[in-house]
Amino acid sequence: MVDLLVLGGLGVDVRVRVPALPLPAADSHTVEPIELRIGNTGAGVALAARALGLRVLVVDTLGADPAGELVRAALTRAEVPALLAEHPGGTRRSVNLVDPGGRRTSLYDPRPWQGGPPFPATELAALVRDARHVHLSIMDWAVPLLSAVRTAVPKGVALSTDLHDWDGENTYHRPFAEVADLVLLSGVRLGDRAASLAGTLAPRTVVVTRGADGAELYPGDGMALPVPPAVPAKPVVDSNGAGDAFAAGLIAARLRGEPLARAARYAARVAAAACTHDGMEYPPGLLPTG
Repeated sequence: MVDLLVLGGLGVDVRVRVPALPLPAADSHTVEPIELRIGNTGAGVALAARALGLRVLVVDTLGADPAGELVRAALTRAEVPALLAEHPGGTRRSVNLVDPGGRRTSLYDPRPWQGGPPFPATELAALVRDARHVHLSIMDWAVPLLSAVRTAVPKGVALSTDLHDWDGENTYHRPFAEVADLVLLSGVRLGDRAASLAGTLAPRTVVVTRGADGAELYPGDGMALPVPPAVPAKPVVDSNGAGDAFAAGLIAARLRGEPLARAARYAARVAAAACTHDGMEYPPGLLPTG
């Protein structure tokens, strides 16, 4: 049995440090060395969870390309096993522009999946039944498998998903929300509509993250609980993966039996700690329990 099964979300990040965001208008900018590293949302959750001590398994597609080899090598270094299908379109990738304060803008190339599901529903269901928590990335290949995943989730096991900067209207995201018990999303596009959106998703638990401003927790009972931001213990160098680290921290704390509000505060501390690391290959003990 694994503590956390992560479905989807592997890729590479091309990280570019820029003088400011938005980038000043110019024909060219001289920047620090441009680096290629493991990235994307599933990788962020898996690597942070592993650094917190969870047993993690990742299921996804990767291209038979240098980017895919980079991802495989990073997972091996972190001792995160993976079940992978070959993606004929190549490995997903993002270009992440990071300013001197660690803020970022991501340009995402999803490499859309073509054809039927890359994994049999029965195989995926067996993995789901052998996990203490299931985290679902919003990959296109997963859409036809959502019903099988939901049906296979054992009683007492939670299924989470991260809808990122969903505006509450894009129809692509809603099926993922509807199979989940715990929905995470960014407040970037929601503004003051977070409470009303959370109401439409009740009785699911909804967490709206707002970066350095903390988060809001909606337990599904009509209440709203603020989650104060955590202050990083070291200088912020890169906020890529902070939301994924928040998800990993929340999952880890809940698996320890922590109440939801306390788990969310711990997750904020994990996210803050992640921002002090350059990349998602976190050291063991990213943040101690407690």
